[in-house]
Amino acid sequence: MLDPSLRERLAALREQLHSHSYHYYVLNEATIPDAEYDRLFRELQEIEAAHPELQSSDSPSQRVGAPPLAAFSQVRHETPMLSLDNVFSEQELLEFDQRIKARLKDSSEFAYACEPKLDGIAVSLLYVDGVLVRGATRGDGRVGEDITQNVKTIASIPLKLRGSGWPEELEVRGEIYMPRAGFARINEMAGTTDGKVFVNPRNAAAGSLRQLDSRITATRPLEMSCYGIAQGDGDPWFSSHSEGLARLRDWGFLVSSELRVVMSIEGCVAYYQDLLARRDSLAYDIDGIVFKVDSLALQEKLGFVSRAPRWAIAHKFPAQEEITQLRDVEFQVGRTGAVTPVAKLEPVFVGGVTVSNASLHNFDEVARLGVMIGDFVIVRRAGDVIPQVVQVVLERRPTTALAIVAPEVCPVCASGLERAPGEAVLRCTGGLVCGAQRKEAIKHFASRKALDIEGLGDKLVEQLVDAGLIETVADLFVLELEQLAGLERMGRKSAENVLAALEKARSTTLPRFLYSLGIREVGEATALNLAKHFGELPALLAATEEELIAVADVGPIVASHLHAFLSSDYNREVINLLIERGVHWPATRQEGGAQPLAGQTWVLTGNLESMTRGEAKEKLQALGAKVAGSVSAKTDCVAAGASAGSKLAKAEALGVAVINEQQLLQLFVENGSSV
Repeated sequence: MLDPSLRERLAALREQLHSHSYHYYVLNEATIPDAEYDRLFRELQEIEAAHPELQSSDSPSQRVGAPPLAAFSQVRHETPMLSLDNVFSEQELLEFDQRIKARLKDSSEFAYACEPKLDGIAVSLLYVDGVLVRGATRGDGRVGEDITQNVKTIASIPLKLRGSGWPEELEVRGEIYMPRAGFARINEMAGTTDGKVFVNPRNAAAGSLRQLDSRITATRPLEMSCYGIAQGDGDPWFSSHSEGLARLRDWGFLVSSELRVVMSIEGCVAYYQDLLARRDSLAYDIDGIVFKVDSLALQEKLGFVSRAPRWAIAHKFPAQEEITQLRDVEFQVGRTGAVTPVAKLEPVFVGGVTVSNASLHNFDEVARLGVMIGDFVIVRRAGDVIPQVVQVVLERRPTTALAIVAPEVCPVCASGLERAPGEAVLRCTGGLVCGAQRKEAIKHFASRKALDIEGLGDKLVEQLVDAGLIETVADLFVLELEQLAGLERMGRKSAENVLAALEKARSTTLPRFLYSLGIREVGEATALNLAKHFGELPALLAATEEELIAVADVGPIVASHLHAFLSSDYNREVINLLIERGVHWPATRQEGGAQPLAGQTWVLTGNLESMTRGEAKEKLQALGAKVAGSVSAKTDCVAAGASAGSKLAKAEALGVAVINEQQLLQLFVENGSSV
């Protein structure tokens, strides 16, 4: 039987990774080091790999990264900007090579491309007919920020490609970074003008790219090094990763001078050792090495997992550690009532980041470490999340050190605490009586993957709850203008914007609605499976635990949480109030329902005005179609927007059916898809 504490650990990992990714990528607050994030992320991956039934689409492993800033317009990546899996030892690197050979069923050696892993900001550059038309950040991997004007100020990014022979449409991926000399220079200037002093070159690059005024970006010493090609219309024009980068160099892009092709995994090990030894002498920061199978044919055979290619790996450099003193411990209460001990540290600078907090995860971890208040502890960099306390320096323990005692009641609402048998986590029993749980539940309901209520941020939710204006998520939809406008730092215009966002949020989908309710263990994938299986909310509400277990991705524990939540009179009242107050969604096809485009292959081309091509692709896939990137005799239909080019011409030459955007929209409407 699965240890329940494992589920709690998984939930804690996901919550931490999501929270700190938000601070790092959205708020531009480098609060923790890379190596700490790596440790937590690896632990998450190990648990999910060992227990596939616990995998969920709302896990940070499915996703890489975080959401775009509202200050910039959004760009949906036609090809997702995936991340890479990591290894931290030579043995793990050798095992990566062995997995590739096992999947290929060939023990022969093959070539790897080796490149330094630059510590910067990943970007996508789109060229049409050789001219730069768009620059975008990674964002959450699928939606990024449009930073076209800013990337145009970077001298190493060509505004127009050199030479000839490039595809009609070319998307290049690369890393924007700030060299060490430029970083030192801007910080020196900031010191003389009372300007902002950056903590490290990566923060400086991120802050420079997020300037709304591109004239400021133009003053920053940024560079971009290309590391790949996302797409290029037309027939393949290179057969290996290194050949593709050589073409990019010919067309005017900066490609790392450290790029090497080696003929075996032993060559990768030698390259890693060489660059690790020269790391401090490089002109820029790197945090590891990226190894990629060089042959594109082999890459295609190997394919991808959900968030990363099987044919590439990042070999990270060793973690960095420092000693500091644990001054106190505070207890935080999460959305599910979990009480987490948080170490308050004497601030310490670890690898470019000032660390003052560290999660102690749960009281089993406190006992395992034997840590006390006042202890000197070793803090390890292990990623872009809260740093890890890995060891107590017992010989430096002061005589005044105090034991860390678990609270007897909830530190927020004074309700009782319980610890289920086999669990490591203390949990507040107050439910929505607890202000912390109520606030976190409302924040989750308003989050981007749920109802996506723009402007309803954490601070506003806290104000609304503290002022007694809302108790449940249903109360959001009866808020009045004067109530909102009277809150601190709101104002009438901001209040009007929030009300408009609430009005927009009334129209959603059943999967989003189910996810927004914050049911334990029900992430995006489970919510989608529930909606597809039952088709409508009443059928789900009437389901027994046995019927819930019949749903894909739902096991006995998830079914138990679901049934308990949906059977609660209180929860049903909130759900009914939400519907009474206008929250609605289109009908969802049940499993086995007819898909009108099943078995068909479609291609999208040109610019769509009513939606992005990515959104159109999702709608076509929902109707059963396979959406391909190129036109062939096997293509059933091409949907052509404005300025369609070679794909449209090829479709017409082959006699493939072509429809325009209006006809595409009509197709969606006729099949019950909102537009």
